[in-house]
Amino acid sequence: MLNWLYNHLWATRLKKAVTVLAVVAVVTAAGIVVPRNVGGPDTCADGVEKHGGECIGINGSGYDFGTSAIGRVSDAIAEENRRIDGRPHITVALMLPLQPESDAEREQLRSDVQGAYLGQYRANRAEERPLIRLVLANPGRNYGQQERVVDELAKLADSTKHNLRAVTGFNLSLRNTVDAVDRLTNELNIPVLISRASADELANDEGSTAKPRFKGLARVIPTNRQQAEALAAFHGGLPDEKTVLVKDTRPDDIYVDSLARAFSRDEKGPPGAKDQEFVSPSINDPGETGNDFTLIGHNICRSPANVVYFAGRPVHLRLFAIKLAEVSCHGKRYKIVSGSGAATLDRYMSDADWKKLQGDAGAKEAAVTVQYTAPAHPSAWSRELSGEKERPAYLTEPQEELEELRRLAQRQGAGDIGPVDLDDSRTMLVHDGMRTIAKAVFMANAQSPGAVPPRERVSAQWPRLESAHRVAGTSGWVCLTNAGNPYDKPVAVVELDPRTRRLAFAGLGWPERRPQPKDCVVPSGTG
Repeated sequence: MLNWLYNHLWATRLKKAVTVLAVVAVVTAAGIVVPRNVGGPDTCADGVEKHGGECIGINGSGYDFGTSAIGRVSDAIAEENRRIDGRPHITVALMLPLQPESDAEREQLRSDVQGAYLGQYRANRAEERPLIRLVLANPGRNYGQQERVVDELAKLADSTKHNLRAVTGFNLSLRNTVDAVDRLTNELNIPVLISRASADELANDEGSTAKPRFKGLARVIPTNRQQAEALAAFHGGLPDEKTVLVKDTRPDDIYVDSLARAFSRDEKGPPGAKDQEFVSPSINDPGETGNDFTLIGHNICRSPANVVYFAGRPVHLRLFAIKLAEVSCHGKRYKIVSGSGAATLDRYMSDADWKKLQGDAGAKEAAVTVQYTAPAHPSAWSRELSGEKERPAYLTEPQEELEELRRLAQRQGAGDIGPVDLDDSRTMLVHDGMRTIAKAVFMANAQSPGAVPPRERVSAQWPRLESAHRVAGTSGWVCLTNAGNPYDKPVAVVELDPRTRRLAFAGLGWPERRPQPKDCVVPSGTG
């Protein structure tokens, strides 16, 4: 009896102990799991958290944000950051949506990030100091979660470890982009240099009495208005009746809105057809616009217009060009003219698309060609110099810079960053933006080389970057006005020819209708 009682008590205690251990294990496990899945967001990588299905945040240690197209270049950035760790440096953030959905967008992103890395690599091997640490900042699709990222950028700017001194990139002209730039510059006093977005709403107004919309903002890409002026100068003026404007009226896309305004310029001669409007569902979704484009095409056919100004995104531009080519119009040929957003249009084109734009195989001219302003083109300088006897510096200096960039990319001496395609101008522009930032940081530090200058000192150098301190970019001279805008920066007029299925450089256009002045001395009354 005593043995039975002893065994019963021991078994009961053992059962309780096992039960307690099981409960402790469950509680402990819950303590680990709950904060990740219930109490807070998942961590994608160091400095990056998942919000709304996207990995939002800032990283410079090799994370590719799930976009394998930038995996090799993000690794190269991490290696360069490790190389300079422990030495005096400043941080520059490249702020772009880093999880694009289409193959064409992923290729564009790779070009952007490659340009930033190559600019960092060159700056860190020059005589100028301090060194540059580069980080990638993902504000989400269409900059929809930019507020979270700007919060983190503010912390990096205040940190003596990171010393954030500039934010660059900005490839989409959207209302969210404006909000991000507004807060970075006006509230946080963080210098911003825009390398890709061309909307006029993302630029300060010129004029000595104009109050800057964004304190500490600079740009290396001409605005849509400047690009339209360069196009007009290139064409020498077209009769109004020979042109028509097709524009997207979707709200909050300030690139499209400002491009439409830039194209709505007074032209000579009798009035042409009224503006043809459509509404797209989003930047990358054609929706039902194909039906609209067919109807618009029939109306344009009945008008005298053979030049179509198109204010819209590349996805819709491609579809419009195809639908216009499909409209039988008694052998009429069209030229569609658009802005720098079309610089990657060829990446959206299929074999069937090319055939439609070509039209009749035996025709001397394609049914539809597309011409646009590219902020740069790798053939621009050599082509322009081939007809020049005096070889002006505004052509030779950018050509030398481009050759250096090409050598660096081709020999991969800067690290294995994947194939570098310069044709779409993205690598060139973002590279030039990084070079411009590096020069401003060095000039801000002229009295004490190697130290880290305050943020305000960096942005104060933007107006100094002209004349003796101009930046000889691969895309042309960067000579900034007092408003932070590039003065008379040339644009490459490029044509998409269905017969060759290639981008052909047509020539340079100058916003001021003439090349930049000698030594790029910005004239009085500008900025």
